[in-house]
Amino acid sequence: MSTTPAASVSAAELRRRVRAVEALQAKTRELAAANVLSTRETAVKAARAKDKADIAAREAAAVALRLFDNDAELVSELLGVPAEELEREAKPVTAARAKKIIESLRARAERPRSSRTRKPRAEASAPSPPSPDTPAPVVTPDGGRADAA
Repeated sequence: MSTTPAASVSAAELRRRVRAVEALQAKTRELAAANVLSTRETAVKAARAKDKADIAAREAAAVALRLFDNDAELVSELLGVPAEELEREAKPVTAARAKKIIESLRARAERPRSSRTRKPRAEASAPSPPSPDTPAPVVTPDGGRADAA
């Protein structure tokens, strides 16, 4: 903007400047509203993910306790989690849900692991040349080996 007195600026120029300022303010409001919406959406997604993680943690605690005959002290020592916390987490999980998870874990454990066919690497099949830092083995006339010094 110029520093000339307002009297020398035409009415049309003033109207143009006012419209530009209003357009900038409108764009700023739009960006702020879009920012609020995207931030709220991200927060909702994070809250859902946290809820799922909390449920999974409670179910895992219940399954672990059930698999170890509800020996909270043993599971506590194995996992490094206080026994009271394990029991508190496991409490809301129903026995039916824990059994269902255990069955799915057993089924997954019984499945054969899928093995990928690996291509033999060229470096593994070809002997590597000796590095310049290590001395090359020297063959002695009697057929034995001696290290070069």
